[in-house]
Amino acid sequence: MLPKSLVDLIEYFKKFPGIGEKTAERLAFSVLNFDIEEVTEFSKALCNAKSNIKPCSVCGTLTESDICFICRDDSRDSDSILVVENSKDVFLFERIGNYNGYYHVLGGLISPLDEIGPDDLSINLLLERVRNNNIKEVVLAIKTGIEADTTALYIKKLLEKDGIIVTRIANGIPIGADMEYIDVLTLETALNNRKEVF
Repeated sequence: MLPKSLVDLIEYFKKFPGIGEKTAERLAFSVLNFDIEEVTEFSKALCNAKSNIKPCSVCGTLTESDICFICRDDSRDSDSILVVENSKDVFLFERIGNYNGYYHVLGGLISPLDEIGPDDLSINLLLERVRNNNIKEVVLAIKTGIEADTTALYIKKLLEKDGIIVTRIANGIPIGADMEYIDVLTLETALNNRKEVF
């Protein structure tokens, strides 16, 4: 029988996505091999991340300041906004390095089955940004599937009366795939071959 403190640690590691019982046990035993200074620093890093990181007040991506470094960068292309589901996708496209515009994080997708409607997402903020900043193109970099299609069509319908081009990355993105699991070349090709939403 494992000591209660170790069991508690294992249970917390199991809360991470993709971490099962065996991996959680390995991580917990690894932590036990840290010296007390490393455990203290690890604990401090967790607390600092939780306390200091918040959504950017402009685009919604994660930052430690009120406005993220991307939104503060005046050298970026101001004609387009790349719309993503979550902040992880922003950092993914930044790593690719072939998009130099601004971003907007929706915070999810429209999903009536999960009781997530347009008002639960940052769609109104997106519309405000597009209309106030003379944006010419909104690029939807969201996964495929029913929820994504519903979200794309909803955004397209709201923006088409303003003459805004709404495109969507396409080529090579598997149906239902999360952006973080797609290789860089596939994402770059998808971005370069985006199609207008109809």
